Amino acid sequence: MQISRMCLLVVLFNFGISLLGQEPQTGKWMALFNGRDLSGWKNHGDEKWTVENGEIKGEALTKAYGYLSTTKTYQNFQMKGKFKAEGTGNSGIFFHSTLDGVDIKGVQVEVDPQPGKHTGGLYESAGRGWLVQPNEAAEKALKVGEWNEIEFSVTGNRVVTYVNGIKAVDYTDPNPKYTNGSIALQLHSGGEGKMRFKDLSLKEIR
Repeated sequence: MQISRMCLLVVLFNFGISLLGQEPQTGKWMALFNGRDLSGWKNHGDEKWTVENGEIKGEALTKAYGYLSTTKTYQNFQMKGKFKAEGTGNSGIFFHSTLDGVDIKGVQVEVDPQPGKHTGGLYESAGRGWLVQPNEAAEKALKVGEWNEIEFSVTGNRVVTYVNGIKAVDYTDPNPKYTNGSIALQLHSGGEGKMRFKDLSLKEIR
């Protein structure tokens, strides 16, 4: 009887290990921006990206798009950070992106300086356009002229976004076109973009 009980415990223990092995393994939060310089980032285009007061400051100088991308690529992850718009041009945070000059392919988490302009929604560049727009509560969550929190997770074909703690979208893509790539901050074309970003961090999911 004791042997049978012991065997049962061993089986259950090994089964538990097996289940744990099937769970996604989440890494530690790591800073994407060191607060001092743009190490680990690359400028695409002629727009101006600088570091000021521990923040990434993007200023549109031309009528073209501009991007600042990570030199590393990421597949499944959680990301969070803060943004503040000082201009009228919109912006965004791309993921699973690739760039050729200022031609970008990937998916954008929308960031706009005005409420009701779909901050937190998902837009696919060089593809299907709007994948999903945020719900009504998230459309109203933007704080104009103030720091706003943006957070999103990408796990396989599912993307969940939050604006100032309000869930904006929970979208499962039936046919994802882009599945890996860099993170890229955007300055929209038009020469009116002026954005600040800070406290950018990411946690990989494997």
